[in-house]
Amino acid sequence: MKRILLLLTLLTASYTGFSQTTPGDTTKKDTAWKIHGQNTFLINQSSFTHWAAGGANAFAANVVFDYDFNYKKDKWSWDNKVIVGYGLSKQAGTGWRKNDDRIILNSLAGYKAAQYWLYTFYANFQTQFTKGYNYNADNTRTLISAPFAPAYLTFGPGFAYKKSDNFRVNISPLAARITMVSNDSLSNAGSFGVTSGDKSLFEFGASLDGYLKFNIATNITFENALKLYSNYLKQPGNIYADYTGNIFMKVNKLVTVNFGVELISDPNAKIPVTENGITAEHSLLQVKQIFGAGLTYKF
Repeated sequence: MKRILLLLTLLTASYTGFSQTTPGDTTKKDTAWKIHGQNTFLINQSSFTHWAAGGANAFAANVVFDYDFNYKKDKWSWDNKVIVGYGLSKQAGTGWRKNDDRIILNSLAGYKAAQYWLYTFYANFQTQFTKGYNYNADNTRTLISAPFAPAYLTFGPGFAYKKSDNFRVNISPLAARITMVSNDSLSNAGSFGVTSGDKSLFEFGASLDGYLKFNIATNITFENALKLYSNYLKQPGNIYADYTGNIFMKVNKLVTVNFGVELISDPNAKIPVTENGITAEHSLLQVKQIFGAGLTYKF
């Protein structure tokens, strides 16, 4: 928890430093920096009373902070994105369970090589706030993840095609990827590909990071993000893939309707599955969907 609080403190300090000028400074702000983002609070609720067709009462709430800190001057550029999200849902008979939990930091430094081409160095970090569980039919739970278990750090040099802030693709043929598993029980179980008892896994390979955002219609925006990684050192054909798609439908200045889906194929993440009383771990397609209406403040 201390590490999470420290991370949030650094993010807050970074935002404050970028967005404020020195007291008494009357000079014009450095226009090389462009800072924008959005804060979103979503809710989804269903309730049934004496409903002949049946149904279970349910409630879900999600909060997402999505900030961009972009720098551009002469041939140099530096794009940074911070995404912090957390959500809980409650259904009759199951209690509260989380439906979103992520901390994502993306950074891409570039030097212009041609009109839309850049020499780049990129870094990506991902982890979560709280513990995650797998729930059985009798509502018993098994720990499957925790803060910094896993945490992923990927970085390396490469080149990028960047048409605009809404369309870019970065390719790194020499990318390192470190998987961290700080929780002792998960480390001892060899979760997320680490050797039993180890707290980290080092991989070296190639990565692709793509981003595309466009308008489907007036006040409807479709945002796409794709990450691919192939490990040269072991089974390079087993590619890690992470796709996120979000549709934002603007009702008015503050109210939005959001639909999001995330698909992950991770050869190192084994999901426990119980069939005929026997539990076995498999590498399966992970799917997460979030839908709700709520408030969005953009700046």
